[in-house]
Amino acid sequence: MPFPALDPVDPLNLEALLTDEERAVRDTVRQYLDDKVEPHIAGWFEAGELPDLPGLAREFGKMGLLGMHLEGYGCAGLSARAYGIACRELEATDSGLRSFVSVQGSLAMFAIHRFGSEEQKQEWLPKMAAGEAIGCFGLTEPDHGSDPASMTTRARRDGDDWILEGRKMWITNGSVAAVAVVWAQTEDGVRGFVVPTDAPGFSAPLIKHKMSLRASVTSELVLDGVRLPASAQLPGARGVGAPLTCLNEARYGIVWGVTGAARSAWTAARDYALQREQFGKPIAGFQLTQQKLVDMALELHKATLTALHLSALKDSEAGVHPAQISFGKLNNVREAIEICRTARTILGANGISLEYPVIRHANNLESVLTYEGTSEMHTLALGQALTGHAAFR
Repeated sequence: MPFPALDPVDPLNLEALLTDEERAVRDTVRQYLDDKVEPHIAGWFEAGELPDLPGLAREFGKMGLLGMHLEGYGCAGLSARAYGIACRELEATDSGLRSFVSVQGSLAMFAIHRFGSEEQKQEWLPKMAAGEAIGCFGLTEPDHGSDPASMTTRARRDGDDWILEGRKMWITNGSVAAVAVVWAQTEDGVRGFVVPTDAPGFSAPLIKHKMSLRASVTSELVLDGVRLPASAQLPGARGVGAPLTCLNEARYGIVWGVTGAARSAWTAARDYALQREQFGKPIAGFQLTQQKLVDMALELHKATLTALHLSALKDSEAGVHPAQISFGKLNNVREAIEICRTARTILGANGISLEYPVIRHANNLESVLTYEGTSEMHTLALGQALTGHAAFR
């Protein structure tokens, strides 16, 4: 009996595990990106811009990508695995695209969906799902990243209103958002607020001079006496655990997304090695190059298996533990960066050219490595889960 065919890009035949619906998600997202974004993404990265993000948001809304794993309010209500597969395809093109979808759906929309009032949900979620309103998520501050419980942004009562004062930093989508989910200290602890960005006192200066996530909108949020009605507070969000729950949703998308960046870099390296000749033959025929390609393929497929398993847990009745998401984020980002760096060595000098996707993915992953929890924080979260001892302080 002959052996089955082996796909070099999918040697374990993991794509066979997907359902018809999941393959349809994969193919739809991949085809759109190949046609509409891939021809331009290197230029956008070089220019440090993401042109017409509102138009792109509406296209993503038509495809059901925004809040696609949420139920109701115009959201697609698909499985966690389908959402992960979409994140993989988005990040295979560029981390900036997956970041936009993650912030929109897994942070801003998820916060309103999980913790918001029915009025807040009705007002914002249908527009956000359609891409007609872009959202951002204001948690990180200039002096408080890994320790959000120490945030200095304050919300104080003034009659029935709230007054917000403070600054948030490194906020994806901030300058183009119609609504910001902002977290602030109150007399009763950390609370979340739904802030229309046209509110007096709110501004979102664009952050420039980035060498990573250049095809992405990154901003500072300035809250200078922003007055909000009592109804702006997220009624179900109490304590720092609420924004951390949202971050866990975004981290899940990262677990999947970085496998797309790694796949893109690996494929570019393999294709290049088959075409590039030195010493009279393609460099793919040399043992050291084959070792690199094999090691990269092993780590890529182990990362994909991790993502597949976490999606099964997330879709199950029992759910997934935050430490398990930390496991996936820590491992998959670390291995994806190493795959990109190894791919760069196969391409040689061409590895630093934007004619190929490798250096762009490598630079982007330097941001992914630290946002939604640094490697150190996920190491400590796993360490606590494994030993029962907290070592954060």
